[in-house]
Amino acid sequence: MMKHALLTTAFVLATLSGALAQGAAKPTLVGTFTDWTMWSYTGSYTGSGEGKICYIYAEPSNMTPPKLDHGRVSFSITSSPAQGVQNEANFVTGYALREQTPVTVDIDGKKFTMFTQGDSAWLLDKSDEPQLLAAMKNGKKMVVSAQSRRGNKTTYNYSLSGVTAAADTMIAECQ
Repeated sequence: MMKHALLTTAFVLATLSGALAQGAAKPTLVGTFTDWTMWSYTGSYTGSGEGKICYIYAEPSNMTPPKLDHGRVSFSITSSPAQGVQNEANFVTGYALREQTPVTVDIDGKKFTMFTQGDSAWLLDKSDEPQLLAAMKNGKKMVVSAQSRRGNKTTYNYSLSGVTAAADTMIAECQ
């Protein structure tokens, strides 16, 4: 689990900087769906083997507290069936998250819990991944609540407009 979390963090950080490690494929924008984008590339997501990797991505529409330097914050869902990854949710901040303090994802009142490592968070229970994606596709607003290592409580509002089209495209592209 720790190795997978570290690899996921490295992947997301490289993607956010606009390029992957030298020699690796650069993600290609497949489409923009209102507030969500869908990307794909071929490479290794889990550290073993290669395959097509697809992910949907969004940045928050609102961040609180407003005066805090949040850095680049995002939420993504990744699939790479050839590597055994299906709809893996990942939340990334521009700062270190407080260890052993869960991140909460609230979609129109339906709550999911994520564990933290460094500047990233993943669902505590992987079996919640299909329910999270279904809630996102059926929801209107997603609120992610986190706490920084320094103790700052933060909240991120995401529009879910376009997430259904983005997710359906991801599923079709990455089978």
